[in-house]
Amino acid sequence: MSSVSKADRKATLDVASWFFNVVTSVGIIMVNKALMATYGFSFATTLTGLHFATTTLLTVLLRWQGYIQDSYLPLPDLLKFVLFANFSIVGMNVSLMWNSVGFYQIAKLSMIPVSCFLEVVFDKVRYSRDTKLSILVVLLGVAVCTVTDVSVNIKGFLAAVIAVWSTALQQYYVHFLQRKHSLGSFDLLGHTAPVQAASLLLVGPFVDYWLTEKKVYAYNYTVISMFFIILSCTIAVGTNLSQFICIGRFTAVSFQVLGHMKTILVLILGFIFFGKEGLNLHVILGMIIAVAGMIWYGNASSKPGGKERWIYSAPSNKSQKQDELSDSTETDERV
Repeated sequence: MSSVSKADRKATLDVASWFFNVVTSVGIIMVNKALMATYGFSFATTLTGLHFATTTLLTVLLRWQGYIQDSYLPLPDLLKFVLFANFSIVGMNVSLMWNSVGFYQIAKLSMIPVSCFLEVVFDKVRYSRDTKLSILVVLLGVAVCTVTDVSVNIKGFLAAVIAVWSTALQQYYVHFLQRKHSLGSFDLLGHTAPVQAASLLLVGPFVDYWLTEKKVYAYNYTVISMFFIILSCTIAVGTNLSQFICIGRFTAVSFQVLGHMKTILVLILGFIFFGKEGLNLHVILGMIIAVAGMIWYGNASSKPGGKERWIYSAPSNKSQKQDELSDSTETDERV
């Protein structure tokens, strides 16, 4: 009975984590779209720095209240994480500027196979056939929804490669650091957010000027634009936290695959709030395919052998042959 209730509690927390991430992620995309498209605030890197500054204030407050305990994260691990995260943010912005929207979407889709590669190489994860096929179905569906014109150039391709690999490494590191140092989501965020805020606020205005040829301090700040900036920063706290919670509870691959539900919702809300000219049959078909693939992935990856981390211990000489035979038998049963 206790095992059943424990499983139910885990399932409830999993659903709540995903719901929290989807709501905050879709919310911040819609707010930022209004802020940038309607009010002309095109300083994405600086805005991200403000997001992490707001997140830092929350972690400081929670630490002061005792909700975040003292923990340790080695400086090399912290710097590597911040490096990957900042290259991800800047790389995505540069990729969007230098590439067509279609190639930018293809680059984003390639994060899933890159994340799979990282898990296979570093975590010795093995995927079943159904899990692999479900990932392909999700990729196909999202591609049908989002990929239109596709053109590529050398510098755009290099920017996309940097963006994809840095994003995949950043998301892998979220899960890896939480496991390695026994850190909770708030703990890890408390270590990384201040460094990201400081670094992005330092380089953000220069990067944004390079991308837009506009200066952030010369922007015409109004009451409405300031309201949207503050709203964006507030929602970003939930987005940052929910990302760490979801990747910590699951993996970067699951976060990427099921995270494309956010892409579907953004498309739907975009049609509702910003015009319905993009709503056509092939987009609807792509949405259906993608959602079907996500459901299939959730079912396939949760089955025994669907997605497992294989840990090989060093057996004693006396029992080595017996253990190897046992491992071989388990492999046949799982796959």
